[in-house]
Amino acid sequence: MKENIRIKNKRISFEYFVVETLIAGIVLSGTEIKSIREGKASLSESFCAFKGHELFVREMHIAEYTYGTYNNHEPKRERKLLLNFRELRKLSTKVKEKGFTIVPSVLFIDEKGRAKLEIALVRGKHHYDKREDLKKKDSKRETDRLTKY
Repeated sequence: MKENIRIKNKRISFEYFVVETLIAGIVLSGTEIKSIREGKASLSESFCAFKGHELFVREMHIAEYTYGTYNNHEPKRERKLLLNFRELRKLSTKVKEKGFTIVPSVLFIDEKGRAKLEIALVRGKHHYDKREDLKKKDSKRETDRLTKY
């Protein structure tokens, strides 16, 4: 059962500088995994936060399963991420530094059919950094357009 589900957070490269990425398992209920397999999830507003010594993803929207009954899940509930102790300790020390945060970048289904979440340790960009990225993107598009003809 090979599925190519890859739900991306497209705002990350525009809003943040990516410092490091990790792949974490995610604790889901039965109807949540079915909705993810249908591709009905969004990472646009989501972020990760520590509660005690555990890492949770918040504001990740997984749409209710259409064929679910009273067993359906809450679309924006917080979900626990599965990482080992060393990774959690390293992330928590980095997040305590000024300017760092953890955001989910890609939600995907692995070869064994399990949902995985690629999380990124990021530092926020300033307004002038975003303008610089837009200039680079425009100039690259312009050179590609001119070399095409």
